Amino acid sequence: MKIVIPTNDKKGINDKVALHFGRCKTYTFLDENGKIIEIIPNTSEHMGGEGLPPELMKKHGADILLCKDLGPRAITLCSQLGIDVYTSDAETVMEIFSLWKEKKLKKAGKDDACESHRE
Repeated sequence: MKIVIPTNDKKGINDKVALHFGRCKTYTFLDENGKIIEIIPNTSEHMGGEGLPPELMKKHGADILLCKDLGPRAITLCSQLGIDVYTSDAETVMEIFSLWKEKKLKKAGKDDACESHRE
C-alpha cells in the first residue's frame, strides 16, 4: 500500500502538508508503516507539466491520498482511479500520517470538498 501526501519540499516525515493539493511543490509517498518511499516533484499540468495530479499520483502507485483540501472533481477522479482520499488540518507529514494510522480521519466524499472549489 502506498500513501501520498502533497508537500511543500523534500523534508520527508517533517515536511509541511501543502495547502493546495494540485499546486504543491512535491508529493511524498510513504508505506503503511510511515517509511518514506519516494518524494517526487509535482509535474502535473497545474505546474506546467502534463496530466492531472491524481493521474500523476496513480502513475507512482498511490492507493491513499492524505491532504488538507481538494475540489469535488479531484475527489471524483481519485475515486475513479482507486485512490481513497482522507482530509485533515494536520500541519506535517508525520501528523497527518499518524492521524490516518490511528483511524482518526474519515474517508472524504464530494461533500468534504474545499468550499472554494465547490460549484
